[in-house]
Amino acid sequence: MTKVEAVIQTSKLDTVKDALHEIGVEGMTVLEARGHGRQKGHTEFYRGREYTVDLIPKIKIEMVLADDMVEKAVQTIVTAARTGKIGDGKIFLSRVDDAIRIRNDERGDSAL
Repeated sequence: MTKVEAVIQTSKLDTVKDALHEIGVEGMTVLEARGHGRQKGHTEFYRGREYTVDLIPKIKIEMVLADDMVEKAVQTIVTAARTGKIGDGKIFLSRVDDAIRIRNDERGDSAL
């Protein structure tokens, strides 16, 4: 099993979520996040004063998938989230040793 963590632009959440459902991804956790990468934020004016916005709103999607679904899910996220501009996001993959369904103690892929 592999944990897929994708940090994407907030405007791309519905597109990515719908695309993942189409390929059969059943469960995911969606978190609101703030951060920056190379874009380093931007400067805005509010009531005549200049201030720096250095933590940009993002969405983090987490899911644990069977190994045979990982590459398909990664390609789906990349295709759905890409704008071609800086700030599109990142995907992180981590190995998961085990998963346990609390309701009935199922383990492994069947717990997903």
